[in-house]
Amino acid sequence: MTNADFLASPFPEPVDLPDLDTNGPGRFFNRELSWLSFNWRVLEEAENPRVPLLERLRFLSISAGNLDEFYTVRVAGLRELAIAGNTTPAADGLSPAEQLVLINENARALLMEQQRVLVDLHEQMDAEGINVLTPQELTEEDIAHLEDVFLAEVFAVLSPLAIDPAHPFPFIPNTGYALALQMERKADKRSLQALLPIPAQIDRFIALPGPGQRFLPLEELLIIHIPSLFPGYKLKAHFEFRVLRDSDLEVEEEAEDLVREFEVALKRRRRGEVVRMTHSAGAPPALMSVIKEELGVTDPEVVEVDGMLGLSDLSALVLDNRPDLLWPSFTPRVPERVSDFEGDMLAAIRQKDMLLHHPYETFDMVVRFLQQAARDPDVVAIKQTLYRTSKKSPIVEALCEAAEDGKSVTALVELKARFDEAANIRQSRRLERAGAHVVYGFLDLKTHAKISTVVRREGKKLVTYTHYGTGNYHPITARIYTDVSLFTCDPILGRDATKVFNYLSGYALPEGLDNLAISPTTLKPRLLEMIAAEADHAANGKPAEIWAKMNSLIDDEVIDALYAAGQAGVKISLVIRGICGLRPGIKGFSDNIRVKSIVGRFLEHSRIVCFGNGHGLPSKKARVFISSADWMGRNLNRRVETLIEIENATVKAQIVSQVMAANLADVAQSWVMAPDGSFTRPELPEGTFAFNCHRFFMENPSLSGRGSAGASDVPKLTHTED
Repeated sequence: MTNADFLASPFPEPVDLPDLDTNGPGRFFNRELSWLSFNWRVLEEAENPRVPLLERLRFLSISAGNLDEFYTVRVAGLRELAIAGNTTPAADGLSPAEQLVLINENARALLMEQQRVLVDLHEQMDAEGINVLTPQELTEEDIAHLEDVFLAEVFAVLSPLAIDPAHPFPFIPNTGYALALQMERKADKRSLQALLPIPAQIDRFIALPGPGQRFLPLEELLIIHIPSLFPGYKLKAHFEFRVLRDSDLEVEEEAEDLVREFEVALKRRRRGEVVRMTHSAGAPPALMSVIKEELGVTDPEVVEVDGMLGLSDLSALVLDNRPDLLWPSFTPRVPERVSDFEGDMLAAIRQKDMLLHHPYETFDMVVRFLQQAARDPDVVAIKQTLYRTSKKSPIVEALCEAAEDGKSVTALVELKARFDEAANIRQSRRLERAGAHVVYGFLDLKTHAKISTVVRREGKKLVTYTHYGTGNYHPITARIYTDVSLFTCDPILGRDATKVFNYLSGYALPEGLDNLAISPTTLKPRLLEMIAAEADHAANGKPAEIWAKMNSLIDDEVIDALYAAGQAGVKISLVIRGICGLRPGIKGFSDNIRVKSIVGRFLEHSRIVCFGNGHGLPSKKARVFISSADWMGRNLNRRVETLIEIENATVKAQIVSQVMAANLADVAQSWVMAPDGSFTRPELPEGTFAFNCHRFFMENPSLSGRGSAGASDVPKLTHTED
């Protein structure tokens, strides 16, 4: 039986895989297939009876949106390589073309499973009075209401288009959706092929009046009103189709003006090549042939779906007015220590280092830190990295306020944050207008580090208050992403942060960092050095253990270092939410390595690693690090990232004995990885208690944020039952 409690249970019996060459590429699991495996886990949450009904619908929507992005970025890249004839294998030995075959097979199965899950959810929603109707289920009152909706809210936005030599084929944007129509003129039976693009500006589901909550999909409304869009014609056949386009950006190496270059590249993204087309059943072959030719897609890139297209739109049916079908409401805490100082963040940080665990402790504290700095007359300078921000970002507002007040404000805006480029361009223009120094970092490196510094004049000296995070400065995603935020006025950490900012704005590599390791220079060597040191402890007969938590583990050097450490006797427990290229539990090779993935109410996002340091884990003498980086080639070699060692005793206890211990002990939301890359969720009989780390964190404040708590006051790993 699968045991997901990595804190209390022994390592499982390793599996003998005699056919696997552990010296060759077979020791790695394919990155793309591992990502698909993660998305299967997301989809399986849509069937988890412990999850409220509308939250299950949300998981289905997330699974669909994830798959869209996977195709527009990862599959698009592999497709380009395959078309160019590139046969260079990935770390696991598969060429781009071989990967595409396996991906398409797996993704088709995933699409079909999504449709099956949707049917089940619709049945359960019907029982709860939430109905998605077909045209046959509409009453006369419904039809009259829909006539008004069509004329008032839809008709003016539509552009019905004939497909013939006189009418060029319209551009269908990425994730664009259209009806393909086979028409016949009533007067002389002459046929007409037409398209009706479905505008993204109109809600996908039209609400109907009456008892319960009833909706009609927009595409069904359009089909009902085809006669008014094509007067004198009869609809003979139709189908819906949706396209995904290559959305990876290319930027010229020597861009004169980086912002303008990105604005041009964003326009190119809209027009990228189609990498996949899904369509509903019943497509007339002649019409389908025309559309495939116009879109430039081949048969392997076309998928027939028996059901609804664009399942990511289902998020619109996660109704706020049905709290009985949603997660119980949860209000993030204000740390007791901040309340002790009447909301004064700088005073709370002055007392001692503080680590907040989001979303359990409110991200508003990060915003308050910057707002307070902006209004404090003794603050002389603020420096801030911005990777992903919200549209009306309170952090950007605070930076603008500080700049307008005459403070020295430097903002490092990363234009290459995928799918947030446009928002970041807008924010950078705004900051410049306010008088901030805006820098864009490096053309060939993404700046993914999360750092903020506030320099304050206190007496005759300058004190630097620093915030290091594992997540983005984005107040919306901070409600659902689990991340940690370290606040400190330790002068060493402040100096290190300042050196990193100088590197980002001036390109001069920082020398003499006292605590920090940064990629692309010292972070990966530091990790490899720490893993090797743990292997030495094992070789010398000392307790040796590694606990690590991240989103993705794919870097082959790091994986090989973990394999070597495990063979030396280091016990390695990994919590990897998404992609994992390491194969755990292989007899004689990775016996001492186990991997689990947590998929639940919140999205695990923090990056943490703990080394026993010759004392095993948990231990006060462990070496503990937080990071902005996943263990992937891009993070370790092609981004600016940070790895910070935690030296404050209370913060260290919080990370080891609270954050990591609870993740390792989780059973309710955990999946355990097998050597073949598959994941199994332990069977949880209904009504039995299963430890849920998200529930635990919701009920227990973080140690370092408590007013009087010390490192010895670690709460027991339990929580209330539903």
